[in-house]
Amino acid sequence: MKIDSISSWLPTFKDNTSPLVIAGPCSAESLEQVLSTAHALKNIPAVKIFRAGIWKPRTRPNNFEGLGEIALPWLHEVKKQTGLLTTTEVATAKHVELCLKNGVDILWIGARTTANPFSVQEIADALKGVDIPVMIKNPINADLQLWIGAIERINNAGITKLIAIHRGFSVADKLEFRNDPLWRIPMELKVKFPNLPLLCDPSHITGERELIQKVCQKAMDLDMNGLIIETHLNPEKAWSDAAQQITPEKLNTILTELALKTQYSNDAGFEAELNILRAQIDRLDNELLHTLQLRSNVVEKIAFAKIEQNITALQSSRFDTLMKERLDTGKTLGLDEGFIKEIFDSIHEQSVKLQTDLFERSKK
Repeated sequence: MKIDSISSWLPTFKDNTSPLVIAGPCSAESLEQVLSTAHALKNIPAVKIFRAGIWKPRTRPNNFEGLGEIALPWLHEVKKQTGLLTTTEVATAKHVELCLKNGVDILWIGARTTANPFSVQEIADALKGVDIPVMIKNPINADLQLWIGAIERINNAGITKLIAIHRGFSVADKLEFRNDPLWRIPMELKVKFPNLPLLCDPSHITGERELIQKVCQKAMDLDMNGLIIETHLNPEKAWSDAAQQITPEKLNTILTELALKTQYSNDAGFEAELNILRAQIDRLDNELLHTLQLRSNVVEKIAFAKIEQNITALQSSRFDTLMKERLDTGKTLGLDEGFIKEIFDSIHEQSVKLQTDLFERSKK
């Protein structure tokens, strides 16, 4: 993919010196609310782009779904009065058309839309021949390929000013956050497309304003390029997602307290020490790979033994016992339970696949 750096189209943003910050209310509620918020945000140097929802896709009907087209001129007025660039969510070709007509600077595609390739393609078709930055949020389900597919569809339309937004994933088991960050997925995206700017949306990940600082810092620790944070002058009275919005004052405090890190150090001694430790990691990874190969060999022997005895490839009770033992051992070693479970779920899945493949071959 051909991807332009943010600084090439946003000269006021300097890569690797500070995070790009996009802020504004979840929804545009009135001209006064939009302008007052924008003027407050203008005083925060890191904020370069003003966000506000015009169309709000909601899970159920009869909830506030945005003011629609009548609010678009308000974004134009924000830019005129503050100089901030503006962005809003689009979900249809008609939304794209109206945003372009009203001079919106940046479009974003929401999580529900990203999950539907037909909808993304409709937006991509509407963007052909247009030179405008587009941000693509991850799909609501934890599917990296679906996220990549949406980015590729927009890129294939000729859009090179692309940004990915990590806003967390919907999961059955709600734990600390509204949406599970599943940090490994955006990190995999970053590895696959190192030139693709990646922002974090802590508002939608947390669902609670008290947790936003924590997620912002985690995003910076993972070398993400910036943040998109819902900001409202009076969050408790917001028309949508009140619990996850913060005031401009709180936003400024969060940004001021962020501990920013760099990828590299000018200390030659540190770099040498780091290279030694990385070499140890490389050796350990190779040992892991060889161990997995040996394990696969044993799994094959088990499969052939099962074929001879005409028994099934999967014994669920055996796996339940195995998982409990591995989790107990991991806990004793001080390893994260979720991490161990994810690893052995994957190992078990591969083992079953290997056995079932051998079972199928034996029938031929």
